[in-house]
Amino acid sequence: QDFNHLRALCLSQGLLFEDATFPAHISSIGPNLLPEDKLRQIQWRRPPELQRNPYLILDGVSRFDIMQGEIGDCWMLAALGSLTLQKRFLENVLPKDQGFQDDYAGIFHFRFWQYGDWVDVVIDDQLPILNGRYLSVHPRTSNEFWPSLLEKAYAKLRGSYQNLHGGYLSDALVDFTGGVQMQFSLKDPPPDLKEILKAADKSKCLMGCSTSVQVRRNIKLRNGIVQGHAYTVTGAVKIPYKNGWKHIIRIWNPWGHGEWKGPWSDNSPQWNHVEPKFREALLRNKDDGEFWMSCENFQEQFSWLYICNSTP
Repeated sequence: QDFNHLRALCLSQGLLFEDATFPAHISSIGPNLLPEDKLRQIQWRRPPELQRNPYLILDGVSRFDIMQGEIGDCWMLAALGSLTLQKRFLENVLPKDQGFQDDYAGIFHFRFWQYGDWVDVVIDDQLPILNGRYLSVHPRTSNEFWPSLLEKAYAKLRGSYQNLHGGYLSDALVDFTGGVQMQFSLKDPPPDLKEILKAADKSKCLMGCSTSVQVRRNIKLRNGIVQGHAYTVTGAVKIPYKNGWKHIIRIWNPWGHGEWKGPWSDNSPQWNHVEPKFREALLRNKDDGEFWMSCENFQEQFSWLYICNSTP
């Protein structure tokens, strides 16, 4: 589908685009994502029907715009969270030639890497709503819609929303970059893991990590970490601490809330031994899903680390 041609056609006819190839229909959700009675209750709404003044992007793109919905696509959202930190990759996935303000015709497009090519995925902007709530990812700022629309395009690429329910973070990292990804087992980590993390952060790699599934997915432990869940690694630094140095890692939960409660978490006493200039630069004491932890705790709590960049 040619985005510019279809948009021009809709504008000339005064119509809002309806995508026959990924319709506002149960078939686009998938038969097994929800019980049948709930599937029948889904309504499709365009952003201008949901908000008086919708925007595609408001005040730039950030991981904090994203809050995971009912669908278990943390693997994709963790990769997306990392993508927001690397503008050179982001601009490829999220083209700037669209929005709700100029030439709005209910049509949007996003690009993903598939089998050696960038594929332009065109969608209409009808989003699935169940009982007045977003079925899928929802924006933290109520009138900003890039996360919901990008997720819809990725669902179309994958065949349905149901096909986003469970997947591999490593796949999503490659789909968003066309890059090379590596995986490190944290149960048997390389001896220079701290240096790898620091180098990856410095060279602007996309990074994510995941916890192992014990019995069931999405079980939240007492320490705040969720089992069978994917997270974004958003930073790795070495800071002066007491009389030495400490490697700490910053991690973000695609739920948009729910944080680690152990050492180096938002209110932990470790921060009292850090110079104010470092503390002010690094610590955001908010329930936004993002937290710091030590490299040792990181290896204990997580099972895999994923690193992706445009070259090996």
